[in-house]
Amino acid sequence: MTRYKGLMLIGDGMADRPVPDLAGKTCLEAANTPNLDRAAAEGALGLLDTVAPGLRVGSDTAHLSLLGYDPRETYTGRGPLEAMGVGLEVKRGDIGFRCNFATVDDKMIVTDRRAGRIRERTNELAHAINQIGSLEGVQIIFRESTEHRGALILRGEGLSDKITDNVDPHEEGHPVGQCAPLDPNDKAANFTARVVNEFVRRSYQVLKDHPLNRERIGAGENPANIIIPRGAGVAPHLKPFHEVHGLSAACVVEVGLIRGLGRYLGFDVADAPGSTGSLDTDLDSIARTVLAALETHDFVLCNVKGPDIAGHNGDAPAKVKIIERIDAMVGGILPQLLDRTVLTVLADHATPVVTLDHTGDPVPFLLWGPGVLTDCSQAYHERAASGGGLGRFSGLHLVHVMTNLMNVQEKFGA
Repeated sequence: MTRYKGLMLIGDGMADRPVPDLAGKTCLEAANTPNLDRAAAEGALGLLDTVAPGLRVGSDTAHLSLLGYDPRETYTGRGPLEAMGVGLEVKRGDIGFRCNFATVDDKMIVTDRRAGRIRERTNELAHAINQIGSLEGVQIIFRESTEHRGALILRGEGLSDKITDNVDPHEEGHPVGQCAPLDPNDKAANFTARVVNEFVRRSYQVLKDHPLNRERIGAGENPANIIIPRGAGVAPHLKPFHEVHGLSAACVVEVGLIRGLGRYLGFDVADAPGSTGSLDTDLDSIARTVLAALETHDFVLCNVKGPDIAGHNGDAPAKVKIIERIDAMVGGILPQLLDRTVLTVLADHATPVVTLDHTGDPVPFLLWGPGVLTDCSQAYHERAASGGGLGRFSGLHLVHVMTNLMNVQEKFGA
């Protein structure tokens, strides 16, 4: 049998619910997507519950499932993935955290969880944080990521990830909280929580008068004057993708979280120049990088972050616009795939503009390429996918659907 390549293109948070301001349409329905609609007409649609029906998932657990790894068995926390994604090496025993640069007032009330979505010179702030060195014998290793994001590693003896996320109040107008052990009798967790709380306090001391923050205040911008960690976890033990599926794999992604997951799974990480992880990202560059990766790899994962940003912001026009830009990117990719690639287009989860956060709604997915039995679909969106010929199933099975069509799957049984 002819072996084909595979491309999984994910519009992060692209799925939605009906939007009153769009006459009850979803953002996908309202967007002008001639290329995705053409692919739908030439392929087939269905609905996916990324992990399980109705379960709200993060991008990390969703991507694990979509790549064939049951997150209920393999997920150990977001922090280590973020740390790997920004280039930190997570060693056995390290505790990793995802972090935000945030803004607090002098009473430690969070006034902006994203510090004005700061985008420049965060490396200077990270350098200042790393001057802390160690706390109670625990090494502090911090690195900036895209925009307001960062990652932290605690390295030392006697640490535990069995701690709360209480530092982050998750809403503006509330004070920075205190990390605590999940079990008050757990000595390692008590110690780790104490170190985390001291780190947060010291981060404020280091950053509140940093020259960059004085400049930002002078310019009327929110200072990035504290680090808020959450998502504690230890390094997961994951069998590499190429060992599981016998495929060389690459990922073209915009944020540290998915880049870190790719590194753990043995994907080659291909960075697209001009990709920002935001609404102004260079999708032409991402398309070129995807096509180049397909020349040298059997399987490519691509994640475009913009729809999720717009969903969290509650900005329907921005979400429609980024979907239309993704459609144009697909229009540039499709002619290059010819009859040699199985393509799936989907969201990793829904981020409806009416909820401002992830929901457990199923996501529409599209299959296009050699061997795909076409259905009656003529457009790509949630309502069309609900009647698609591929039906509805768990995202955990999607990679098997793809590798079957790619003619690379080993037979189960005799």
